[in-house]
Amino acid sequence: MQITHLGHSCVLLEVADQRILIDPGTFSDVSGLHDLTAVLVTHQHPDHADPAQLPGLLAANPQARVLLEEQTVEALAEAAGEHRDRLERMPTGTDVDLGTVTVTPVGQRHAFIHDYVPWIDNTGLVIRADDEPTIFHPGDALDAEPGHVDVLLVPVNAPWARVGDTVNFVRRIAPTRVVPIHDGLLNDTGRAMYLNHVGTFGADGGVEVLDLRGQGATSL
Repeated sequence: MQITHLGHSCVLLEVADQRILIDPGTFSDVSGLHDLTAVLVTHQHPDHADPAQLPGLLAANPQARVLLEEQTVEALAEAAGEHRDRLERMPTGTDVDLGTVTVTPVGQRHAFIHDYVPWIDNTGLVIRADDEPTIFHPGDALDAEPGHVDVLLVPVNAPWARVGDTVNFVRRIAPTRVVPIHDGLLNDTGRAMYLNHVGTFGADGGVEVLDLRGQGATSL
């Protein structure tokens, strides 16, 4: 399996015979991506699903399945334009098979921000394949139950996030390794502080932090 961090919460997973793109939002440049077999979106916020980039991405990948958290289908239908009929709902609890890869949607609600921002739904994604590490992308929520996870893509900063909650989330999921995501609002100094908290306190004795920013495709 190979993983590429494309900025903020966007990652490209290359596993088995699949090229799976997750959360192509406004903090990520996905122009030039081809040969995708699936595009997955955890929720409708533009930092996870950029309406401006969506038509070009779908046009460049005509064979890709486009699987979205259910509310996001309506939110992106107009932006998808001629590709709107390709948008598929991805309800929690219903596995999706992509070749030999299984995607399990988990969770229901986005983390609460404050009373003045509408509270929307969010679907975390568990990706499994035989003889490959299990990966969990939670989107913007820390309360889903993904089961056993080898690699946790952990949001490190957000308007809804508190570092103590992030550390407790990592300890609860108990992955072998964490990959930092959702870091587009941080400068280098602040980001390093968050990663230190996660790595030092995310498990008794610490947890391995695999920082992929700027690394290109990395094998897991």
